[in-house]
Amino acid sequence: HLFDIPLGILLTLLNLPFLLIGYKQIGKTFALSTLYAIVLMSIGTSMLHHVNAFTVEPMLAAVFGGIILGVGVGLVVRFGGSLDGTEIVAILVAKKLPFSVGEVVMFFNLFILSGAGFVFGWNNAMFSLIAYYIAFKVIDITLEGLDQSKSVWIISDKFRDIGEALTERLGRGVTYLDGEGGFSGENKKVIFVVITRLEEAKLKSIVEDWDSDAFIAIGNIHDVKGGRFKKKAIH
Repeated sequence: HLFDIPLGILLTLLNLPFLLIGYKQIGKTFALSTLYAIVLMSIGTSMLHHVNAFTVEPMLAAVFGGIILGVGVGLVVRFGGSLDGTEIVAILVAKKLPFSVGEVVMFFNLFILSGAGFVFGWNNAMFSLIAYYIAFKVIDITLEGLDQSKSVWIISDKFRDIGEALTERLGRGVTYLDGEGGFSGENKKVIFVVITRLEEAKLKSIVEDWDSDAFIAIGNIHDVKGGRFKKKAIH
């Protein structure tokens, strides 16, 4: 209303600075996934902005809107992207501080909703608060299953380069094991590393950058204790 710009375009423009931050701080894969998600969200917002609401009951809209929002945001973050600037900041904060992505998003939205209360009225702001609280819970529920630990074995002649890249880009310590090919009898170095499922896509990308023919085996781990392993919010 203030700038007379279509909502979808405005959302894209507002998120571009945060997208640049995500590219510099998290990586190219994350930035591209986020750009794709933001563009689709902007198109969807523009298409649905003038569609009649499914319900005129504010509480129903807050509850079901919060659930849908939480699942959508959770799935996007789960697969290595985000939908807006607050989520990018939340992902970065969650890497440094003991807060979940959902908690940080909720914290930022409290400030936004406080401002909206003065502009649009407190009734709408409070219903929005209910929606975002539900979304915050659903985001964490959606992400929780993805925090599962994974064990990874990698066999490659470029084991040293791959190991150093995993340590530098993922922040994970690796272990080099001695192996022997059962068929060839050749001695091989095996990289062993423990990651979270959120880091799986980036690990594969890192290995692919160094050796597209590398052998990778990934398995689920019930629990991890000791050492310096720490679960992270994202890869």
